[in-house]
Amino acid sequence: MVALTKDRNTPEAIGQVDEHPVLAATEIFAGSIVVLDAAGWAKPAVTATGLVVAGRAEEQVDNSAGANGALRVRVKRGVFRYGNSAAGDLIAQADIGADCYLVDDQTVAKTDGTGTRSLAGKVVQVDAIGVWVKLGII
Repeated sequence: MVALTKDRNTPEAIGQVDEHPVLAATEIFAGSIVVLDAAGWAKPAVTATGLVVAGRAEEQVDNSAGANGALRVRVKRGVFRYGNSAAGDLIAQADIGADCYLVDDQTVAKTDGTGTRSLAGKVVQVDAIGVWVKLGII
């Protein structure tokens, strides 16, 4: 393409909810952290590298008997509270604004586990129940 020489009507995607095709043989529970694997398939967050956080599952989707992409999951981007890790990976008040990392589909940690965990998002707040994390693509 070349640079514009006149006005352009540029489409805009408004909203916080996206849909992603679900990985084969996978079940995603409502409220869980949903990630995209290297091939772009949605699945529950796990301890692994190379995952991209899509957001929070807005519904339960059971694709356990389906092929890749047979079902889609709606995910919402935003700030959500999840479980805090423990011991040396416990996220504290001083970590607000820092990155946090995926442990599973409902837990985040302070560190990348010596290069074994993918980025979850930014720590927004910490309370007695858990960690508020900004999740989602862009």
